[in-house]
Amino acid sequence: MALQLYLIRHGRTEWNEKGLLQGWGDSPLTEQGISAAKRTGEALYNVAFSACYSSELKRAQDTANYIIHGREIPHFHHQGLNELNFGLWEGKAIAELQSHPEYQLLANRPRDYQAIESQGETVEQLYHRVHHAFWEIANRHQQDGQVLIVAHGLTLTLLTAILNGVEWYDFRNPEKHRFVSNTSINIVEVEHGKAKLLELNNRAHLD
Repeated sequence: MALQLYLIRHGRTEWNEKGLLQGWGDSPLTEQGISAAKRTGEALYNVAFSACYSSELKRAQDTANYIIHGREIPHFHHQGLNELNFGLWEGKAIAELQSHPEYQLLANRPRDYQAIESQGETVEQLYHRVHHAFWEIANRHQQDGQVLIVAHGLTLTLLTAILNGVEWYDFRNPEKHRFVSNTSINIVEVEHGKAKLLELNNRAHLD
């Protein structure tokens, strides 16, 4: 029996609205973010999730709780699903960082981003972390039907890219992959140890 994993990015937050880097920092969901999470829950109400996993960050946990609201679904927190750690850049305005040479590497040449000045995590480290977390969860629930995973923008964009056959260092190339938007529905099917991306950035429940 194939396992289907539903990958959801958290709802929009106050820092999203202000254009600030979040990473392992955090900020509350906005009213729009809460509403979108609830609508995602309504869209997925008939999916019989055997388990839910969110990152260790509250914005992902809160989004997951709105999605599974009122349902007896075990909810686990997994550090492997955390957003990229931006180190000293967390809480800073993206607009102020865009001209920084190291930030430009992060945005345009992820393979060359070494996080020297930010003192955070490299994209390659994120790749290994999220790849390991995904397969750990998939292997644990391979007989369970459907599992919900709630995480973050870079985390899920990188994960869906590599599961779709894109190299990790090309995950931000718009010609090869799309950035995962807040509370969109993304579905991955795993069978016989192989993963296939079935759906990417489904926003029909939000539009």
